[in-house]
Amino acid sequence: MTDPDAPLLELHDCVVSRDGREILRIDSLTIGSGEHVAVLGPNGAGKSTLVRLLTRDVRPLAHDDGSPAVLLLGRERWDLLEARRVLGVVSDALQETYDVGVSVRDCVTSGFFGSVGLYGHQHVTEAMREKTAELLEFLDIGGLAGRGMDSLSTGEARRALIARALVHDPMVLVLDEPCDGLDPSATWHFLRTIRRIAQAGHALVLVTHHLDDVVPEVTRIVMLKDGVVSRDGAKTDLLTTECVSELFAVPVQVEERDGWYRLW
Repeated sequence: MTDPDAPLLELHDCVVSRDGREILRIDSLTIGSGEHVAVLGPNGAGKSTLVRLLTRDVRPLAHDDGSPAVLLLGRERWDLLEARRVLGVVSDALQETYDVGVSVRDCVTSGFFGSVGLYGHQHVTEAMREKTAELLEFLDIGGLAGRGMDSLSTGEARRALIARALVHDPMVLVLDEPCDGLDPSATWHFLRTIRRIAQAGHALVLVTHHLDDVVPEVTRIVMLKDGVVSRDGAKTDLLTTECVSELFAVPVQVEERDGWYRLW
């Protein structure tokens, strides 16, 4: 049974190992319902592994006492379709999977089934079609509905995948390196989209190594370095010259303007 008062996500003594080497250790990390959080760190810090831990694509080492390492709304075990109603994920790996001739409309609708495109045995209801059309318009890609995913720019495809992730109206949207590969124009439009999603009531977890990706709605920063959480706190306390220079091991200057942060 789901505990309505439980945090959205909880990680306790999570250790992920690959080829006998520990690549991620999260002693304790809790994300509350409705929080907007950015997970920030350099390449190789363990950010993508953390995303895969949240989505159950990788599993932590089992605890000797049998206690759970990852909880979603207080529960360890979830039906896949049920979990998608809580957690929507968009990643580079998903985008690579969708570099095929599936139409944008079918890509979004396939989110109801967790498939890559639609298949004959799947029953698409009128409510699903209406939700797909609503999300295409909400994300300003209604004009792309009939285009193939493999014909889109990186930014357009990413917005289509966000729409796919939102079909179940999840409580939280997890975005892994959301602006990688985007030019300045596409980045501007994409970040505007992220802000609209946050303002519409979806919690955000942005996983990135770019300060520019941290939209003003984010209030909390989790810093990952060498596979562990090095800092966790309020955005205004952690997006400072001292903390960011230490995180990336280079001397930088952090500037804030109208809620946006930049490195110099």
